[in-house]
Amino acid sequence: MNLQYKGINVFYTDKGKGNAIVLLHGFLENASMWDTFIPTLSKKNRVICIDLLGHGKTECLGYIHTMELMAEVVHAVLKHLKIRRSTFIGHSMGGYVALAFAEKNPNALKGLCLMNSTARADTAEKKKNRDRAIVAVKKNHKIFINMAISNLFRPKNRILFSEKINQLKKEAIKMPLQGIVASLEGMKVREDREALLHFTPFKKMLIISRKDPVLNYDALISQTKNTNVNVVEFPDGHMSHIENESDFSHEIMYFIENI
Repeated sequence: MNLQYKGINVFYTDKGKGNAIVLLHGFLENASMWDTFIPTLSKKNRVICIDLLGHGKTECLGYIHTMELMAEVVHAVLKHLKIRRSTFIGHSMGGYVALAFAEKNPNALKGLCLMNSTARADTAEKKKNRDRAIVAVKKNHKIFINMAISNLFRPKNRILFSEKINQLKKEAIKMPLQGIVASLEGMKVREDREALLHFTPFKKMLIISRKDPVLNYDALISQTKNTNVNVVEFPDGHMSHIENESDFSHEIMYFIENI
């Protein structure tokens, strides 16, 4: 389904009835990343998947897609659907968007699962890497996508899940150049929202992977000290929904059922 927002098309899906679950994909992904899990989740819940700005079937909105701007789009979809409270599950960049949403609308959340994501802002080194990525994208976005997606997986899993990796690349290649750059710019300038892990009333879960090539394991663990965040650990890379599919499915179902 499509929603008109500030002159652009925003794509979303809406399946099932019950408590609302909002699924937010990561960078270079789209709502289809959740397809495997929707049949199970939608048996007892209303599942909303949204293509974030410049991803999937949602168009771009300017030259920088901040996490706050993406969160506004998510809010517009939920308002359109008359959903007041929901549980968010955000993968990587989707987690950053969920945090931006939670900061502005803390009472609209029942629960928040950050999956292979972080509440902290980019370090100075990470910001430099974003700038290098932007240069690489503008030079040859196909080469960038091929490398970026493969590098999200634990090395031993790149062969094991080669078919799914190729499908992810095919989807990402369809993205407009502007959408890729705008997201990189937006992630680079995002704010630190670690305080939300400490001072928000809703239930929280952090899914961490020990061999995540994108996020530092120790830094993720340190964010959860003196919080009531439930930490779930997987042994593989950044793509838990693929590399640890059945365990991931079990954990998010348990999280949702116990809110």
